[in-house]
Order: sequence, then C-alpha cells, then structure tokens
Amino acid sequence: MTIARTPLSRAGRGTAVALVLASNAPDIDIVTLARGTASYLKWHRGPTHGPLGIIGLGLVSAALVWVGQRAYDRWSTTRDAGPLSTGEHNASFGMLVVLSIVGTLLHVAMDLPTQYGTRLLSPFDWRWFSIDLMPIVDVYLLAALVAGLLFGRQSPAARQRNAAIVLVLMTANYGLRAVEHSQALATVPQLFGPTLAAPCDPQSHDGWRPIDVWPRQRATTSSTGKRCLVELAAMPTFTSPFRWQIVAEVSNAYELRDVDLLDLRWREPDEDSEAPWRTTLRYPNIWTPTVTRAAETDLGQLFLGFSRFPAARSAVDPHGVTTVRWTDVRFASGGVALEQRRPGASFFTATVTVGTDGQILQERLGR
Repeated sequence: MTIARTPLSRAGRGTAVALVLASNAPDIDIVTLARGTASYLKWHRGPTHGPLGIIGLGLVSAALVWVGQRAYDRWSTTRDAGPLSTGEHNASFGMLVVLSIVGTLLHVAMDLPTQYGTRLLSPFDWRWFSIDLMPIVDVYLLAALVAGLLFGRQSPAARQRNAAIVLVLMTANYGLRAVEHSQALATVPQLFGPTLAAPCDPQSHDGWRPIDVWPRQRATTSSTGKRCLVELAAMPTFTSPFRWQIVAEVSNAYELRDVDLLDLRWREPDEDSEAPWRTTLRYPNIWTPTVTRAAETDLGQLFLGFSRFPAARSAVDPHGVTTVRWTDVRFASGGVALEQRRPGASFFTATVTVGTDGQILQERLGR
C-alpha cells in the first residue's frame, strides 16, 4: 500500500490491488499446512519465493487484476455505474505485470534480511539464505508503515509525501540494523574473552559472512581434536535494534550471549565474569551414532535442511530406547531455556525415537 502511494500510482487503476495481491502471493504456500506442519516446513519459502515463483506469481497476480478490471468495467457499463474515479484510466496489462513482479520481489527481499531466511534459488537450489538483520516481526517497521497509511489521506500530494517519509524511515531502520549487526559481531572478543575457542579451520573465514547460507558441510573438530569454533552469528531481537544475541557454534555445543550495544559495560575487562550481560547459555550438540541414525530419517533430513543451528540432544530410557531431539538455536531467546519456551515455539523442534536395534519407532515435529 505504501508503494502504491508513490508516483507508481500514475500507472492507472489496479496499481494498488496488483501490488497488494502480488506482495502477499509468495505466502500462498501456507496451503501446505493442510498436510501438516512437516509439509509446511518443507515447502515454506521454497519455490514460491524463488525465481519461478517471483515471475509466475507476478504474472498470475497481474492477470487476476486485469481480468477483474474488465469484469468490473462490463458490469459498470451494464449498470451505468460509471468509472471508479473520473478521468482515471486502467493500468495496462504490461504495467500490471511489472508492478506485480515488483510486489513479489519486494516480498522476497524483505524475507531475506530476517533470521528465518528464505530459499532464494528454489527449486533449483534448496539452500537457505539470510542476512540476520531483522527479527521475523519488526515492530518499528510495522509502526512506520501503519502510521504512513493512517495519516496523509486527504490528497494525492500528502499521500505521496507520507509514502516518501515512510520509505526513508524504512531505509534508516535497515541501515541502522546493518551497522549494529556489524557492531554486535565486533563485541565477540570482549564478550567471550579467553573462553572463545580457536577456529576449527584457521585458513577459513573469521567465523561469519555477510550472507549466511545453509545447510552446508561444516568442520566438527580441529586438527588436534580439541573444542573449536565452527561459526559465529548475531541474531536480532524483537525488542530493540541495539540488543543482539551472539551465537557461537563450537564443535560440541552452541554458546549464546546477549549484548546490549547501548550498555557500554560489555567493553569492561573480562574479570567481572559474573556480570549479567556476560551470562552464557550453553546448549550441547552431541552427535552419537544413534543421533546420526535418527538424522537419516525423513523428518531428520527435513529438519536439518531447515535448521541453521540444530542442537542435538539424546536420552536413553531404562529399556534402551533413545530419544533424539533437535532444537533450532536461532529461536532461543536470551535468558529463557529452550525447554521452557511457549508451545508455539515448539515448531522449531524435531524428535525421533530409536529402538535398541536401530529401528525408528516414532518421528514428530514439535513437542
């Protein structure tokens, strides 16, 4: 709706409808929920968010608006209702296609900076891509967009001015988060101090990259067999662009620390190890032969293909039955244990039960 208030509205009637319809079209994959959450996890942000989806859904959206316009025009002629607004022309089909592709492309472009990520190249490449700048829901972005729509409705000039202001605020929000994301990663040496493990592969990057891609092959041990650092990441939070959660993936665990960049105490020497801003949450990630067996199941392959930081845990009952559970550490909020999170968050947990003979007894997504 904000984009429809820019000079693009001069394209004619149908501009706003095409943009709104197309910008929501990629999430039509929600229909896969009819076959369960596992199906949704498999297809969400898949082909509808890839090149074919962007172009195909753009064409479909444009065609629906174009057909709807002509149906309304025929109805209004029959009823002598007249046009929607005097002097306003219908947007051409070609322009509707362009606008609709812009809508679908912006949808994917706004998914990419979230910690959830998106599969940019599916169905040709099913890997996930993310930049880790935004939480799944950013209240500041939503507030700016809603305010821009509520105010300035009196005239086309006011609507365009407000749209320009909102787009500037959006750009500033993304820019601020990009700067703070880089700053959050720069705090790692001070936050972890001497407890930070050495990289598993000293010849590789320094633990993080501008665009994260997964799943990928990762080193799990160093050349000496000691605990080593696999990857570093800074996860955004819902509350503030200045609060981040640092995820350090080491060869046998995930270590999480929260940092508030407005609180300069993190710059202090590491001797004050009991300070609350230095509290570390540690989630073991132990891969036993049974965990490896569970990872070969359909659910294991599905969840490990989706999860960027899957923490593996296993427990053996008195009868020798092993329960293997993976939880995606990305969605563990600072200071709250994974086991204590609300039921809605259990979507990011997968459990496989393995018998004493290696037979798979049960697979389930969620708690």
